[in-house]
Amino acid sequence: MLVIKKYALWSIFFFSTCALSDSQAIYNGKQGNSIPPATGLGVKEHFQIVSQHNRLRSRVYPASANMQKMDWSEKLAVLAQQRASSCPLNPALEEGHSDHMGWNIHDFTPGTASFAEVINLWFSEGQDYNYNSGQCRQNSTCQHYTQLVWATSSRLGCARHVCEKGGASRDVFACAYSPGGNWEVNGRLVLPYKKGPYCSLCTSGMSGCFKLWDHVGGLCEIPRNPCRMSCGLHGQLNVSSCHCECAPGFTGRFCQVRCSVQCVHGRYREEECSCVCDVGSGGGVHGKKKLEFPFHSCDVRIDGECFMVSPGAENYYGAKMKCQEKGGVLAQIKNQKVQDILAFYLGQLETTNEVTDPDFETKNFWIGLTYKMSKDSFRWDTGESPAFTSFAFGQPDNQRFGNCVELQAASAFNWNDQRCKTRNRYICQFAPEHIALWEIAR
Repeated sequence: MLVIKKYALWSIFFFSTCALSDSQAIYNGKQGNSIPPATGLGVKEHFQIVSQHNRLRSRVYPASANMQKMDWSEKLAVLAQQRASSCPLNPALEEGHSDHMGWNIHDFTPGTASFAEVINLWFSEGQDYNYNSGQCRQNSTCQHYTQLVWATSSRLGCARHVCEKGGASRDVFACAYSPGGNWEVNGRLVLPYKKGPYCSLCTSGMSGCFKLWDHVGGLCEIPRNPCRMSCGLHGQLNVSSCHCECAPGFTGRFCQVRCSVQCVHGRYREEECSCVCDVGSGGGVHGKKKLEFPFHSCDVRIDGECFMVSPGAENYYGAKMKCQEKGGVLAQIKNQKVQDILAFYLGQLETTNEVTDPDFETKNFWIGLTYKMSKDSFRWDTGESPAFTSFAFGQPDNQRFGNCVELQAASAFNWNDQRCKTRNRYICQFAPEHIALWEIAR
């Protein structure tokens, strides 16, 4: 069983990162007397802080394929001002709220540092961070850095406040990030971003690529061209028709699908990047030996909910039935925290597991989301409309096919709409009360 928790760190730098709701985002315990600030941060400072974050986020090494452009949030700035003016000494990290936020907090002797210097100091912690191992150098601090470069954090607000503590003044700098980062899985920090060519794994909602003269790489953003779309690295946008002309070996509406399918006993179907098999022949061609996936206990536990990865594959409705037979539902991913954690976990499985049966997709996973023609929208199996989505670049593109949603390995486990008859592995989700029954039964 994997246990998910927030990484908590509080040093002389007063750093914390936590999951907070708007109503509970402030540490209410006053530690000493605060000195009201002469003035708050102005529009110019807001712009400089956001620009510096985006410039540094574009310079991570190895390069990030899914780093999002950050925007200023006045709501987060208000929370940051309240957090800084509480003059905290050792605020406890809060868990389990619906609005998951992250924090970077630092304090100095007044007049010895600017916000620009503080942000550069946070980023410099990356020198002690090893992306390949996901670990920080021993006796070093890296969590300011990993929050600053957390790919899916797209909004921030910052503030500063001079506090009086024990007769000494301290200048407190605070930045709030949403959605937050720094999630930990069994003692290992979830990687803050997916490495690869910049903007190559942007989600559908942020399929543009933002790059300025002082940026090393690009950042995912809402597209700003007349067609409000981008063809990524493997296609050329025809602005007059708003269609992508794909490079050889790629297909899909946005040239987002790499087609390396070889149809030994069947006919290649270009628009679906798949094979129509001859009578008596199975599906895919390549089959590698894989370790068996677990399905006997909670593979991942997030906020009390249990997520299990199936040992075999089913079409969508078969997977839905199998989850229901066990007392659960196909997984419902309703916030960025769950998406980040599952993508990281499945990425580990995908690189260490192969299957022997070639008759189904080996790397993608069903979740409980389908397109309802009667509603003209995607709905969870419970009937709810999704308030959060993480569709891959160019998705959903169900004009020709695909009404059921999978986590797609080729897109860093962002979402793709797929034909429901496709055989995939799947993820079941169980409520805390169901888990309690298991414990009693044992």
